[in-house]
Amino acid sequence: MSKIAIVFHSGYGHTQKVAEAVAEGSGGALLAIDAEGHLSEADWAHLAAADAIIFGTPTYMGGPSWQFKKFADASSKIWFSQGWKDKIAAGFSNSASLNGDKFSTLQYLFTLSQQHGMVWTGLGQMPANRKAATRDDLNNLGASIGLLTATPSDASVDEMVAGDLATAKAFGQRVAAVAARWAA
Repeated sequence: MSKIAIVFHSGYGHTQKVAEAVAEGSGGALLAIDAEGHLSEADWAHLAAADAIIFGTPTYMGGPSWQFKKFADASSKIWFSQGWKDKIAAGFSNSASLNGDKFSTLQYLFTLSQQHGMVWTGLGQMPANRKAATRDDLNNLGASIGLLTATPSDASVDEMVAGDLATAKAFGQRVAAVAARWAA
């Protein structure tokens, strides 16, 4: 069994709910970046021991939250020693709009992984792009490079779209399968 870490920041709880669904699918450990952009030493050690790291952040103003960016900048010490080289990487983002420029955030997460020499895993799901498709279908937002979810700005965590959470769980399963195959 591969060791998977989901390192994420959540400003209002929605991204955490997505992270929990990813963890349910992957069997991974949740490592929350705090409100000041910090991780505990134990969490950094968990990332060092992980076979796969899944990055998660809300999209604010077309990019990751500043708290996630602070974490990413702090990972430069690991970059210098190539500590994450050849680990499996993947990423996800949530915002209020169906688009919300989340693709820019996924590109940021992809670039972060490539700076570290990681092996990126995309969503691996066909989009729900037929006329009969609903928000409850898997990959209704049509992502490829990672997981995208959308939660209306006035929706509580309990009102998140079931299809997005099911897509998150399936994404976690995919990353777990890729990590296991890579480890073999």
